[in-house]
Amino acid sequence: MRTVCAFLVGLVLFLYPEEAGNYLVVTLGIIFLIPSGFSLIIFMASSERTMSHFPILGIGSFLFGLWLIIMPGFFADFLIYILGFILAVGGIQQVALLIASRRRISVAWGFYVVPILILLAGLVALFNPTETRSTIFIFIGISCMVYAVSELLNWFCFARKGHSLKSSPAHRLSDNAEDAELVE
Repeated sequence: MRTVCAFLVGLVLFLYPEEAGNYLVVTLGIIFLIPSGFSLIIFMASSERTMSHFPILGIGSFLFGLWLIIMPGFFADFLIYILGFILAVGGIQQVALLIASRRRISVAWGFYVVPILILLAGLVALFNPTETRSTIFIFIGISCMVYAVSELLNWFCFARKGHSLKSSPAHRLSDNAEDAELVE
């Protein structure tokens, strides 16, 4: 699911960089409006309308959602920082998973190239946001798509290798040896 979402966000950012930031912010605004709207409707429909049941969080979320929808350009600039941070964390996570996988299987150094590039892309977006917003959104969009494809390839590659390790005769022999030691 993470891979699909990263690819879709990257595709939207790449294809529509000028509008993407605003659309993502408006989408976030709608995401804030929907649950807060429900909490306000439930409060109004309730027969017990006391101050202890007053939906302060619902009103705050509703107002923040409206603010996001009314002023998307203002928040789209902050979105660059958020997406850059997500890319940097995604790159770090992929490197950490590759390092952890080295304990079980041999991992070629080539697998580290894409996660390090993703990490660098996130750092560039974080520390160089003065470029035009559309250029950075294209850059982040391409990086998100590369991250998604890389994550998918790594998953296929390591899932297959991990499966073959568990079904290998040496693995079964070591399991039997452990069982034999436990019985003694």
